[in-house]
Amino acid sequence: MESVLETIKLEMVYRVGKVDVPALRGVDLQAGAGEYVAIMGPSGCGKSTFLHIVGGMLQPTAGQVMIDGEDLTRMTDSQRTDLRRRKIGFVFQRFNLFPTLSAEGNLKLAERIHHKSNGSDSKRRRDLLRLLKLEDKIHHKPLEMSGGEQQRVALARAVINRPAILLADEPTGNLDSENSQIVLDMLRDLNKEFGQTIVMITHNPEAALRADRIIEMRDGHVVGSRRNQ
Repeated sequence: MESVLETIKLEMVYRVGKVDVPALRGVDLQAGAGEYVAIMGPSGCGKSTFLHIVGGMLQPTAGQVMIDGEDLTRMTDSQRTDLRRRKIGFVFQRFNLFPTLSAEGNLKLAERIHHKSNGSDSKRRRDLLRLLKLEDKIHHKPLEMSGGEQQRVALARAVINRPAILLADEPTGNLDSENSQIVLDMLRDLNKEFGQTIVMITHNPEAALRADRIIEMRDGHVVGSRRNQ
């Protein structure tokens, strides 16, 4: 399987006062094209640091990050920004939608930012909103939608430009159990429908079971990897 994400001996050390605090200690990890990977581990194990590095938001102390064949760690800030725009989608606990824009308006803005286009591909937007069961919310603004619906709009925004990889940081962390199930179903549908590569951080074992593979982290190390049945 061709790798969309590969990290090689990835290390991250934070300087806290006069003390070096290691967050990642030589992480080797791969995610193949179309694979859905969940990363689990206790708080402080390095999951969020890992996601921020592979998302181009932090520069590691050592090691390499390959995204769809491009070495993120050898890029300038502007080159990393360009790669994020072209190849990486993000979904976080907080939905971060523009409150004055409708569901479709949030998607159009993402298209303009990523492609510098006029956001004219209405069929693509509507097809995606239909897949996420949001066709009746297309003209609704975030405050007119439930938390689960807002997170689904955030998902749509993250994948509207078909990124090589979707990074999801506790995407159900702010949702109740019913909406969590809906969002997890949508992630699985996106993975199957588009062959979308997904790397998801989660504390929720039930959420992790939706993935193809679960990677366990402890103390900045990958300590295990297993495939779900």
